[in-house]
Amino acid sequence: MTFEEAVFEGLAQDGGLLVPHFIPDLTGEYKKWKNLPFHELAFEIAKPWVGEEIPEEDLRNLMKRSYSTFSDKEVVPTRSVGGMEIMELFHGPTYAFKDVALQALGNLFEYFLTRSNKRITVVGATSGDTGSAAIYGLRGKKNVECFILFPEGRVSPIQQMQMTSVLDPNVHCVAVQGTFDDCQDIVKALFRDLKFKKQYSLGAVNSINIARIMFQITYYFYTYFKLFPNCDGEMSFSVPTGNFGDILAGYYAKRMGLPVRHLVVATNSNDILDRFFTTGQYNKYPVVQTFSPSMDIGISSNFERYLFYLFGEDSTMLKSMMDEFNRTGKLEVDAQALAAAKGDFLSACCSEQDTIDTIAAFHKQHGYTLDPHTACGVRAVQTLEAKQVPQCKAPKKHKMVVLSTAHPAKFSMAVSKATGAPPTLPPGLAACQDSEVRFQVMPASTPAIKGYIETTIPDFTGQRNVYTASHVAAATSLVAAVFVAGVLVGKNL
Repeated sequence: MTFEEAVFEGLAQDGGLLVPHFIPDLTGEYKKWKNLPFHELAFEIAKPWVGEEIPEEDLRNLMKRSYSTFSDKEVVPTRSVGGMEIMELFHGPTYAFKDVALQALGNLFEYFLTRSNKRITVVGATSGDTGSAAIYGLRGKKNVECFILFPEGRVSPIQQMQMTSVLDPNVHCVAVQGTFDDCQDIVKALFRDLKFKKQYSLGAVNSINIARIMFQITYYFYTYFKLFPNCDGEMSFSVPTGNFGDILAGYYAKRMGLPVRHLVVATNSNDILDRFFTTGQYNKYPVVQTFSPSMDIGISSNFERYLFYLFGEDSTMLKSMMDEFNRTGKLEVDAQALAAAKGDFLSACCSEQDTIDTIAAFHKQHGYTLDPHTACGVRAVQTLEAKQVPQCKAPKKHKMVVLSTAHPAKFSMAVSKATGAPPTLPPGLAACQDSEVRFQVMPASTPAIKGYIETTIPDFTGQRNVYTASHVAAATSLVAAVFVAGVLVGKNL
């Protein structure tokens, strides 16, 4: 299929994920781009994926417009802290790494839809940051309706406020009475309903959309150029991950020619990925609520894409394995495949106490505040170094980079617990504290969500639940109480 079709398709018709026909080899090209600004580098990275479907000048303008919304002139700056390089991915409109992809994806949707005079219904699931980033990327966009599902009581209060305080008529938020996996399952079920998908022109913003992964590749190359301006070194990346999308972008960057030594999979207590890279077993466990809610995921959707490459691009074998996993919740690879996987990735998990201790230590020793997800990335590196994993002995021309995926102010509960004081809210987060909000609360039911979409889309000015500032305070207190209770329960499991 074409790139444009892939952008709008989301899931393949058989329920699987889309992968590119080939991974572009930039080995002979990338060093020429070492002095480019971020938006120009994004253009160069995207060009071989897009081909001739978007005129170069249009694609260049799309990238420039997408990254003009970031508060730092570098878009993605890097700070040297505690012997590591912290890649700050939180300078976009919603203070999370997903802005890098979703600002661009929103503009890409609008570009294709305007060109074809079509409409799209975007449906996404979020464990916290994807929702607000998608909403800020799609709000007010022509010919786009946006439905975001989030697990009730399982995102941080400020994450919920960011999503639900956007009152643009094309934005619809739903608090689902379940977990993120329930939300994700509903989205996948809607995409597998081919009649419904076609009737409402469903589109995806989750990292199941291959364009999101493509846009995230840029910051791996950009950070390399900033740390090795002469392109004479090697890098490793520790990536806090739940759904395997962010680190998959790093895997693609390495396959495209970037000198990457190691990719470290950093998980929280929901450690299905760490268990796989340790034992070869990818078995579903109940989701435990943690201080890093964006990683509270039991099934990592993008992992299926990596398995495609691990199985030698044998789609028949992959389908058989995934069908078995969907039936039993279990998947296991043989010793040869596990050895190959360990050659591609290192891994470590981070407990709740580890998360708090790491935030506290960095704050005290370096005067730098980590958010709980980034703390998992830092702790993973420290764990591997403490174990004296041979591969972690870095040469001189080597940098260890930890991807900082969110601003610490989005997770004031964890930061306050670790440092004794809440973080200062940046202006964009402070502005939404007393805002009017709008959202629906619905059961974890595909028919219920399907019915809501059907009744909402025809009536763009229909009746919606609107909450005032007084409701916001009560709702925020309730979410915070549920969050604390969930963390306490999780710690005792």
